[in-house]
Amino acid sequence: MKLKGKDLMNIGIFTAIYLVLTTIVAVLGFIPIFIPLLIVFVPIIGGIPMVLYYAKIKTFGMLTVTGIICGIFMILTGMGYWSVITGLVFGLIADIIVKLSDYKSSFAVTISYGLFSMWLLGNYLPIVFTRDSYYKDLISNYSQEYADKLMGYMPLWMIPVLAAAGFISGIIGSFVGRKIFDKHFKKAGVV
Repeated sequence: MKLKGKDLMNIGIFTAIYLVLTTIVAVLGFIPIFIPLLIVFVPIIGGIPMVLYYAKIKTFGMLTVTGIICGIFMILTGMGYWSVITGLVFGLIADIIVKLSDYKSSFAVTISYGLFSMWLLGNYLPIVFTRDSYYKDLISNYSQEYADKLMGYMPLWMIPVLAAAGFISGIIGSFVGRKIFDKHFKKAGVV
């Protein structure tokens, strides 16, 4: 099946809601200790609209498009291009997982959202692949003190930890979203 107008509308609405929540949570990043924790907070908070979005997904590619849009948003906010790549990869994997369940398994939704949440890893990859220039950019855009603290919280071995944290937090976010979804949205007759 191809993406139809209704699918594109759902992609736009739910991606916008997800990105607004992501941006609100990202404000915590002005405090260096919160930078590595964003990959925990965003999937948990984002699980609320994403569970409803998953209930609307019936066409392959919707999560891939959402992942790419999230990556493009990161470029526009100065975070670099890595999130487009991770948005594409983890969005596609998430799409495959829910497609294999024929969009009917809550277990598949949970695993899929855990994997989708790993798109956020793209925001951390410059710390690994362009560490020196990233550090210099931090100094020029913030301060030496901020740069030193942040880089102290982000040793190279932190990337696998962040990947695992993104996946686990996505699973938690799926449960949080499902709890709210079941309580409010189902009673309202939404979906």
